[in-house]
Amino acid sequence: MAEKIQELKPEKERSYRYLDLVMALFVTVLITSNIASSAKIIDWGFSLFGVRLAFDGGTLLFPISYIFGDVLTEVYGFKRSRRVIWSGFGALALSALVLALVRALPGEAAWQGYAGDTAYDAILGGMTSFGLVAASLLAYLMGEFSNSVILAVMKILTKGKWLWTRTIGSTLVGEGVDSLVFILIATLAGVFPWVSFASLVLTNYIFKVSVEVLFTPATYWVVNRLKKAENEDYYDIGTKFSPV
Repeated sequence: MAEKIQELKPEKERSYRYLDLVMALFVTVLITSNIASSAKIIDWGFSLFGVRLAFDGGTLLFPISYIFGDVLTEVYGFKRSRRVIWSGFGALALSALVLALVRALPGEAAWQGYAGDTAYDAILGGMTSFGLVAASLLAYLMGEFSNSVILAVMKILTKGKWLWTRTIGSTLVGEGVDSLVFILIATLAGVFPWVSFASLVLTNYIFKVSVEVLFTPATYWVVNRLKKAENEDYYDIGTKFSPV
């Protein structure tokens, strides 16, 4: 009887040595890049097809989150990657809430003299405004899930071969969705001026995809090491690609 009862128990979730570390790095990159996006717009100093190339500061780091997303889906599968994506969403929402609370609290007199609410609003105001927060969260969800689903499907179609085709292919779509949604919503909310819309979308997209391509050898190295260390190479056969 005991044996029959034990057979009915659900299979225990596998534990992994490095999944928590990858998730922590992913969330750190995500939050830091969004704060940098609010803090500064960087000018490359030249134009492409008549469009001035400029990008928000978070673009320097944000593409790394997509590399982590590729690694998570490639090694651990879509379901575990989905869990990490929602963890990042919650952490990003919480960071925006904390910064908004700090903004609402009264500033100390000496701090008001050398910095003040005006400086705080100018640098971190975007992270506390509905526009940038909504843009960040929606673009993040749509971009990351697009990236993860496409990579998982391509892995099945390619039978696990040609990793570079799915890391770059998924990024072409995911980063495109992310860049367009983020800049569009942020511009509609008045965070970015309309005059910079085309420049920001184009520059963000080109830069993010270029980072993915340049980091492909590093992605290969990390993926191969993790697959060996975790004894895992997950294929999402039969997986329902639902965001929840």
